[in-house]
Amino acid sequence: MAADLPFQETQRVLAAHVRDPGANPPPVGIEDRRLAIYRDLIYRNIESFLSNGFPILHSILEEDHWRGLVRDFIASHKSHSPYFLEISREFLQYLQDQPPAFFIESYPFGLELAHYEWVELALDVSTESLPHDIPISGDLLEGKPVVSPLAWRLSYRYPVHLIGEHFRPDEVPAEPTFLIVYRDREDEVRFMTANAVTLRLLQLLEDDRCSGRIALMQIARELGNSNTDALLSSGLETLQQLCGLSVICGVSP
Repeated sequence: MAADLPFQETQRVLAAHVRDPGANPPPVGIEDRRLAIYRDLIYRNIESFLSNGFPILHSILEEDHWRGLVRDFIASHKSHSPYFLEISREFLQYLQDQPPAFFIESYPFGLELAHYEWVELALDVSTESLPHDIPISGDLLEGKPVVSPLAWRLSYRYPVHLIGEHFRPDEVPAEPTFLIVYRDREDEVRFMTANAVTLRLLQLLEDDRCSGRIALMQIARELGNSNTDALLSSGLETLQQLCGLSVICGVSP
C-alpha cells in the first residue's frame, strides 16, 4: 500500500489524537492551544447529543462515570455512520458490544434503559408512516387488524419506564416488563404498559396477517383456555383499545 501523503498522515494522527488524547500524541508542529479547540469541540458536540438522546441515563450516572462513558465511546467505538442522527444508535451498539466494567457493575439496568430511550428517538425520526390505503375502522374479529409499522413491542427484565433519579432497581424483578412504544397519528411518540398476551397478539397479527378471531383463538389454544367466548370478548376490547391508540392502524378486509 502506498504511503500516506503528508497531509493525509497529519489528518490520521489528528483524528486519533482528538478521539483519545491520552493514548495518541498530537501531530508535530501544531500548537496545543489550537488542538485543544478541536479536542473540546469533538467531546462537547458528541456529549451534548448523547445527553439529549439519553437524558434519564445521563441523570442517574455519576458525573465522572458519564464523562468516562462518553470519552470511552469516542475513543474506542468504530462508528458505521457519519450522521449525527445515528450517534444514539452507535452509542447503543457500543453499550451492547463493549461496555466498561463499571457500567455493568454499577448500572446493571443501564443497557435496557439506554435501549428504551433510544427507541423513543428512533420512532420520533423514523421515516415510516401509517398506511393510507387501509380502512381505519372495520370488523376487528373477522377482518385483519393491521399493526402499525410505528409500534414496537418490547420486553425488558427491568421496569425501564419507571427508572429515574428517584428509582433505581436493586435487583431483577420476578416478572419482566412488557411495553408497547408507538407513534400515533399526531406524530407523538407514546408508550403503554402491556402484558405477554398482548405482545403475543400483536406478533400473530404481524407475522400471519390473520384475522383478529384467528389470532385470539390461537392464543386460547396456547393458554389452554377453553372459555373462548370470554377470551374473544376481552380480546376484542384489547383490539379496540389498540386501534384507538393507533397501535393498530386499520383493518384489512
